[in-house]
Amino acid sequence: MRIHDLPYADPGVPDARSGDRFLRWLFRGQLGGQLTSLAWGLVEQAGMAALPLGSGVAVQAVVDRSGGRLALAAGLIALSAAVLAVGDTMLHRASITNWITAAARLQQLLARKAVELGSTLSRRVAAGEIVTVSTGDIEKIGWFVEATSRFLAAAVAVVAIAVGLLLYVPSLGLLVAVGVPVLALAVLPLLAPATRRVDVQRKKAGRATELASDTVAGLRVLRGVGGEELFLGRYRAMSQEVRRAAVHSARMWSLISAVQVLLPGLMLISVVWYGARLALDGRITPGELVTVYSAVTLLLVPLQRFEEIAVAFSVSRPSATRAARVMALVRADAAPADAAAAPAPASGAAGCGVPGPRADAEAAGGLFDPVSGVFAPSGLLTAVVCGDPDVAGRLAEHLGGHGEGSAPDRAAERADGPADRAGAAGAPVPSVLLDGAALDAMPLAAARARVLVQDKDPVLLSGTLAELLDVPSSGAVAPDRALAAAQCGDVLEALVRSAPPPGGGGAADPMAARITERGRSLSGGQRQRLALARSLVADPEVLVLDEPTSAVDSHTEARVADGVQRLRTGRTTVVFASSPLLLDRADRVVLVLEGKAAATGSHRDLLRTDDRYRAVVTRETDADTGERAHGHRTGRTDERKESA
Repeated sequence: MRIHDLPYADPGVPDARSGDRFLRWLFRGQLGGQLTSLAWGLVEQAGMAALPLGSGVAVQAVVDRSGGRLALAAGLIALSAAVLAVGDTMLHRASITNWITAAARLQQLLARKAVELGSTLSRRVAAGEIVTVSTGDIEKIGWFVEATSRFLAAAVAVVAIAVGLLLYVPSLGLLVAVGVPVLALAVLPLLAPATRRVDVQRKKAGRATELASDTVAGLRVLRGVGGEELFLGRYRAMSQEVRRAAVHSARMWSLISAVQVLLPGLMLISVVWYGARLALDGRITPGELVTVYSAVTLLLVPLQRFEEIAVAFSVSRPSATRAARVMALVRADAAPADAAAAPAPASGAAGCGVPGPRADAEAAGGLFDPVSGVFAPSGLLTAVVCGDPDVAGRLAEHLGGHGEGSAPDRAAERADGPADRAGAAGAPVPSVLLDGAALDAMPLAAARARVLVQDKDPVLLSGTLAELLDVPSSGAVAPDRALAAAQCGDVLEALVRSAPPPGGGGAADPMAARITERGRSLSGGQRQRLALARSLVADPEVLVLDEPTSAVDSHTEARVADGVQRLRTGRTTVVFASSPLLLDRADRVVLVLEGKAAATGSHRDLLRTDDRYRAVVTRETDADTGERAHGHRTGRTDERKESA
C-alpha cells in the first residue's frame, strides 16, 4: 500500500482478542511494506558494516606505505558511503510509509466502529479514552509497526558484525560477541515499570481531557450559574496530577537513556583498552585494531534499534490493548426470531388503550417496540411522555435500533432497574418492529436510513450552513423549507451578522456562513433548531426526536411544532416531549411509566382522564392532586346539601 493510494478500500477485520494479537494482525496487514523496509534496511546495514573494513585497510596501507591498497581502501569507503546513503534514504521512505499506512488503517477501523456503535460508544468507553486511542495511541502503534522492520535489519547486521569480528580477530571478537547480548538485554528489566508509569500518566491525561471537554461544552451554563471557578479548580488539580505522573514517568525513561549511553560506552572503552594491549604485544596489527574499533563504534547504531523496538513495544502494547478493547465492541442485537416470537406486552392490549399494537404495526404499518409497548402508527405524529428523561433518551435510541438498544446494555438496565422490567439479565431482547419487520435484522445502513434518531444534545459540526445541511436525504425537503419549519430565521440573521460578506458590499448568503465547532457561538435554542432543520432535510421514513425544543421559548416552540407537523404530514414522526404545546399538536400521545406504555390517547383526553399523565405534564405533586380531588369531593357534597 502506497500513501497516495489511501484510504483503504477495506481496512479489514482486526483480531481484537488482545493487544498482542491486534499488533500481530496489523503487522501481517503491512507485510509487503515490512519486507520492503527490511530489504532497504539490510542495504543500509551492509554499507555501514563495510565502512570499518575500508578504514582498517586504509590505516594498514599507510603503515605499510602501500599506495595501491590505500586507493583500494578509498574506493571501498566511497562505495560503502554511497550504499549507506541510498539504503538509509529508501529505508526512511519505506518506514514512514509503513507508519502512515498503519495509522491510516487504524483510523479507518476506529471510524467504522464509531459509525457502527453510534452514540453507544461514548457510553461504553470514556470520552477521554476515545480521544487517547484516536490520537496518541495511533501514533505509538504506528511507531512500533514502523520500527519492526528496522529492528529486524539491525538484528541481522549485529549478528553478521559479531560473527565477522570473531573470525577476523578472534580475541577481540569474543569480547564483542559476549558484550552485545548484554547491551541488547540490559534495559529490559526497566521497561515494565516504565510502561506502568506511562499507562498511569495516560489515564490521568485522559481524565483531564474529558474534564476539559465537558467544561468547554458546558461553558455557557457554567457562566450562568457562576461555576467557572469551581471547574477551573478541578481542572487545575487534575492537570497537576498529570504533571506529577509525567515527571514520575520521565525519571524512569531518563534512567533507561542513561543505561543506553553508559553500557555501550563501557564496552567501547574495554575494546579499545584490550585492543591496544594486543597491538602493543604485536598480536594484532594497527589496521585490525582500527577495524575492530570502527566496527564496535558503528555497532552502537544497530544496537539502538534493539532499544528502540523494546521501548516502542512497551509503549505501543497498552495502546494496542486500548484500541483492541474499542474494536471488540459489537452491536449485540437480538436475533430476528426473538423479535418475531416475542409476545405482545399486556400494556398494549389493555393498559395502552390500543388493542394489539403488534397486529396494528404489521397490518397498518408503523414503529412498534415489544419491550415497552410503544406503537407509532405510520404517517402520524406520535408524542411519547416519560416521567424519567433518562428513560426517554434510552427509549428514543432503542426505537432507532441502535444506542442502548444492544442486548448487553438493556440486560444491564433490567438487572439494575425495577423488577417489572421484562426479562432476566442476559436474556434476548426483542427487536423493534418497523412495518412488521425486525429492525435489527436489517443492514445497519438501511435501518439508519429508514429510522433517524435526533437525541436531546445534537452535535453541530464546524463548517458552512450548506455543509451542515448536506446530508443523505430523500430530496423531497429542500433546506429552505426545513429551515422555515424549524423557525431558523433569527439563526440565519445571527450567522450573517457573524460572517459579513467580503468588502462589506452586497447581501451575505446565509448558506455560506460558517458555524463554529459544536455551534458554540449560538444559543442552545438556536443549536436545537439548526439540528432539527438538518433532521427534517434528511426526510427519513421515521423520524424520532428527543426533546427537540427543550431550550426554545414557548412562542417559538409553538411555531416549531406547527412547522414540523405540516412538513412531516404523511410521514411517521415520534417526539419525546413533556411540553403541552408539542403534545397538543400530536395525533396520539403515549404515556410511558417505568419503561412500559401505560396509557394512550390524545393530549386533552389524557389530561382530563389520567392523573398520572397530568402529574407528568403539569408537574403536579401528590399533594396538589389530593387537594384537587378533595375539592371535587367537597363541591359534590355541597351540591348534595343544597339539593336536600
